[in-house]
Amino acid sequence: MSKDKHQKTLDSLPPVAGNGLLDRRALLGQGILMAGAAVAGVGASATGAAAEPLKDDPWSTTMGGPTPLRQQPSKFEKHVVRVLSNLKHEPRNSHARTPHHLINGSITPSALHFTINHSGIPDIDPAKHRLVIHGMVRQPKIFSLEDLDRYPMVTRTAFIECGGNSAPMFSSEPMQVTAQALHGLVSNSEWTGVMLSTLLDEVGVDPKASWFLAEGGDSCALHRSVPIKKGWDDAMIALYQNGERVRPGTGYPMRLLLPGYQGNMNVKFLRRIKLIDQPAMSFYEAKTYSQVLPGERLWKFHFLQEVKSFITHPSFGHSLKGPGYYDISGVAYSGTGRIARVMVSADGGKSWAEAALQGPTNPQAFTRFRAPWRWDGKPAILQSRAWDEAGNVQPLRAEIIANRGQSSQPVTNPNVFINQHYNSITSWGIDGKGEIKHVYA
Repeated sequence: MSKDKHQKTLDSLPPVAGNGLLDRRALLGQGILMAGAAVAGVGASATGAAAEPLKDDPWSTTMGGPTPLRQQPSKFEKHVVRVLSNLKHEPRNSHARTPHHLINGSITPSALHFTINHSGIPDIDPAKHRLVIHGMVRQPKIFSLEDLDRYPMVTRTAFIECGGNSAPMFSSEPMQVTAQALHGLVSNSEWTGVMLSTLLDEVGVDPKASWFLAEGGDSCALHRSVPIKKGWDDAMIALYQNGERVRPGTGYPMRLLLPGYQGNMNVKFLRRIKLIDQPAMSFYEAKTYSQVLPGERLWKFHFLQEVKSFITHPSFGHSLKGPGYYDISGVAYSGTGRIARVMVSADGGKSWAEAALQGPTNPQAFTRFRAPWRWDGKPAILQSRAWDEAGNVQPLRAEIIANRGQSSQPVTNPNVFINQHYNSITSWGIDGKGEIKHVYA
């Protein structure tokens, strides 16, 4: 299709929502392909093939470099890195956030997966590391990494999210930071390992056991209580991440994977699972990871990460290169199942268009969504809102603010209070120059 015909085809598409949002089927239409980058419009960036002869650049005229034993990113991608919270490696938590605004797709590269380590990253010798399963069991057992490698393995895709991800949304004024700084404590990987239920069968669990305590091998021995039902359901001892051994920062040589549960419960450097008949009420679950509700109440336990989405392209850190056609893209996920629908708005929530969901919609995993948009160069506010298969919906910030202060009223929708600003809709405001800011709408 010629450039002119392509442009006319795009121009003929009627908007399905305010401010130029097009029907999601436009992404699949014959010859219709949005301009690829959400930061450059079709009219501004496309160049006809006949405009000038193809020339040989220097890299096309000389022998290239040697093939390395292990590939590294191009030197031109050196800016695609995590941001760190503890540059001096002081004796406290260290956060490393995923650069969502600089990557694409639904799988997070292992090197860019977010991490939070409470006492640094232990240098564990895999040959000496052991996992013990004991407590209320018929036959306690100790497993080496070599032992676990002999068991049948399964592979599944799942996100892990810190319970405090998106905390900057609590600020009274919108922080002018990227999607990485706002939502960088969530990542999505393909995990391979041994189902915990397989090992529980091996040790013979006492029917009276209703919880298990998972403990890590780092110096703070981070530990959390988990309902035994989760252990029998879909809990995994993850040994591989995206096809390679789990990396040190994400729990080498083995970690607990609890799909859809708070990140801190997915204990890294796993060394102990103790079957018990009640929660341990450890420091981490009794103090650090409690959810506060209106009326000075709190949840005794809160495990699930609720339904959520956010736009990664375009977002703060990008700029639009003039009026044209753009591909609005982001990720959606839910701890309670598959993503069923994502709606996108370009006018601050006045009208909405359904986005196209890309690839398989796996439960408790990232689903990439895309929406075609014709920007006319005028101010716009981009938002996304997700629904999961259980009918849960991402809360509006206005809904949360309206319910705050009603502590004397019954909590008719606990999810609204649990999510609070952590899961509320993120708004990206765009001015007439194409500059993007984080706004509250």
